[in-house]
Amino acid sequence: MITRRAFALVLASLLATAAPAAETRGPVTNLPMPRYVSLKASEGNARRGPSLSHRIDWVFRHRDTPLRITAEFGHWRRVEDRDGMGGWVHYSLLSGVRTVVVTAAMAEMRLKPAPAAPVMARAEAGVIARLDACEADWCRIVAGGQRGWVEKTALWGVDPDELRD
Repeated sequence: MITRRAFALVLASLLATAAPAAETRGPVTNLPMPRYVSLKASEGNARRGPSLSHRIDWVFRHRDTPLRITAEFGHWRRVEDRDGMGGWVHYSLLSGVRTVVVTAAMAEMRLKPAPAAPVMARAEAGVIARLDACEADWCRIVAGGQRGWVEKTALWGVDPDELRD
């Protein structure tokens, strides 16, 4: 008889070697899920469910806040911020404009996507920046009138394997 632990190890091994699953698409928009968007309004209510009759659980208070869409239902999108806070937001409050939030204490914005490139500026943790381009380990952002390359690990709002021109 096989033990539960042995079964779990065999299953984990099989899953690790299996072909990657097909990309998940939203049932309403047919866009990739999860995906990142930004808050279009200066304030947005996140509700417990996908309608105005549901209780407000959270209020986003910063325009351009990057959010991750995790579900869709009609005109509603289930979103979460970098702290995992969120709920259902009406799609009219969201924008396809990509933004990121700086998570590193003082992220160095470099002239080129290389550790030895000159530092053009620094961005404090919590700064919201517009996402421009991304390579394997670096993203070009625009924040406070400055444009530069930041290590991808210093940002929330972009996937580790995401590439953008």
